[in-house]
Amino acid sequence: MKNSEVSDQCALCPLNRVRAGLAVRIKKVCASSEVSRRLREISFCEDQVVKLLTSQTNIICLVCNARLAISAQLAQTILVEPVRA
Repeated sequence: MKNSEVSDQCALCPLNRVRAGLAVRIKKVCASSEVSRRLREISFCEDQVVKLLTSQTNIICLVCNARLAISAQLAQTILVEPVRA
């Protein structure tokens, strides 16, 4: 596999598996329609860049200059990719 092929692949993973301190882009929300709608209302929507602040009992993210906490179970339904420099 060529280096260009590796860089073109998206490494999607659940938000709860991201290391604290990293910025990621939300690619897909895989929750129920009601939960997805609520997440989008608080800015957890596709193409939004979020920074994971802590990943202990609750997941705390910086979203649009606001700190938001969600459960690890809910964070598992949010698929993200690393933000390219």
